[in-house]
Amino acid sequence: MQGIKKNDKRLIRSWSMYDWANSAYNLVITSTIFPAYYTAITQSEEHGDVVTFFGFKVINTALSNFTLAIAYLLMALALPFISSYADVQGRRKPIMMFFTYFGAASCMGLFFFRIETLEISIILFAMAAMGYIGGVLFNNSYLPEIATADQQDRVSAQGFAYGYVGCVLLQLLCLVFILSPETFGITDPTFGPRLSFLLVGVWWAAFATIPFRALPNNQRSPIRASKGIFRTVVIEFRIVLRKIGKLERIKRFLPAYFFYAAGVQTVMIVAAAFGAKELHMESSKLIVTILLIQLVAIFGALLMSKLSERYGNIKILIFVITVWIGICVSAFFVKSETAFYTLACVVGLVMGGIQSLSRSTYSKFLPQNTKDTTSYFSFYDVTEKLAIVMGLFAFALIEQVTHNIRYSALALSIFFIIGIALLFRILRFNKLMTT
Repeated sequence: MQGIKKNDKRLIRSWSMYDWANSAYNLVITSTIFPAYYTAITQSEEHGDVVTFFGFKVINTALSNFTLAIAYLLMALALPFISSYADVQGRRKPIMMFFTYFGAASCMGLFFFRIETLEISIILFAMAAMGYIGGVLFNNSYLPEIATADQQDRVSAQGFAYGYVGCVLLQLLCLVFILSPETFGITDPTFGPRLSFLLVGVWWAAFATIPFRALPNNQRSPIRASKGIFRTVVIEFRIVLRKIGKLERIKRFLPAYFFYAAGVQTVMIVAAAFGAKELHMESSKLIVTILLIQLVAIFGALLMSKLSERYGNIKILIFVITVWIGICVSAFFVKSETAFYTLACVVGLVMGGIQSLSRSTYSKFLPQNTKDTTSYFSFYDVTEKLAIVMGLFAFALIEQVTHNIRYSALALSIFFIIGIALLFRILRFNKLMTT
């Protein structure tokens, strides 16, 4: 990493293009077209919303949520060691490329998703998530290396803004095939959504080449162990873990992030399924709603970045999480499409801000000029993934038991309340450090 110039506008734009590339997965596969298509083809008059998966009877949305939870759990267990290996061997960019193309290829495979291929398609769905998770970790780890601490809020917000713009553009392209299939002579109603999954993979892989060309690889760690690479990786992991244990702000921030991230990420994943089940909204309306969220999120990310300059990251995070609590409670009472659209606008406003600020806040808490950014950021990403596992399992379990998705949405407010309480610990610590 020698010779890298921080705050280089060209390098930052190239780095931001990874958000542009992979956000297509997050929007189309996680939030809009895939959930709508999946819900539609797994519903039947005979079996309702129950599907058979390798012989087991499961509620369709519970199955998809359990699947994502398992994918996130597997990656959460593996990422600390993968990131340590990347730092030790100087292979951050090659591993980032592997996860990117692995995820993109899995999305392309979903082109063949029909009810008859449910089992293999669910597996591909999990593989795509794992590719996305791995790529995000390594992309995040570049933030403290390309931007100084005073610029990281802005650069993080720029990355998310690029992501929201990019995914909206691809979504609009996909909607052309979904909403106007006759224009292209398409008679199969499943073709448009399945083509969208293919386009996500192509988009993701193609635009990722821009940051891959510009971002430098990391240098090998000076830690060398004669007893093999596995021992070396374990040593690296333990060293970073001990360093994190001595960083009081990170020790206080990660537990808070764990709880509020569980709420945020789960809401983003289940929003479309909620609208389809509770309000019986058409797929096209749901997709437009999620598009609206992405557009508002661009403004939200930039706005929260500006506010953090004046009031500080933690205070703005507390404010944003308070709004999230209101969202969860409101979702329990939403009855009309108009109310759902209004709630979606509020979600968009705080979604971009909380994601961008969380990434830059953690980056600011890292030791300046650290060389182990991948390993450090693995703890951030593992915290988020474990939070998603807990959030999705809780959401799916409550729905499976109560058969009412509204109770699941209301329960998410508990995660946000705990997150706020833990963030106040950081404010108290900061106050003690300045007195």
